[in-house]
Amino acid sequence: MTSLSESVSGLEPNLTRAQRVRKVLQTALFPTRLDLLDESHRHAHHVEQTRGPHAGATETHFRLYIVSPVFEGMSRVARSRKVHELLEPELADGLHALALTLRTPAEEEATA
Repeated sequence: MTSLSESVSGLEPNLTRAQRVRKVLQTALFPTRLDLLDESHRHAHHVEQTRGPHAGATETHFRLYIVSPVFEGMSRVARSRKVHELLEPELADGLHALALTLRTPAEEEATA
């Protein structure tokens, strides 16, 4: 059986990793806010290391800020696990690091 992230992303070669990540997260989490920042350039010293099956892979480090009603009732750890599960195909194919801020709409409103 194919997971949601595989069926949505399928590691479509015609899309950048950022586009694939955004597509998977939008489809699964229905976010009211989704900020995706590629920070790979800040980790240029990692480029020579093999990431997944590809040496010198690009788009390896992302900062994500997601506000989603799907996170309601979930602990911070469960939210993080959910995002990692959704992005498993990308993590297996060279995505190396995620910096995550994951909030519910109520939490986002409280910080405004």
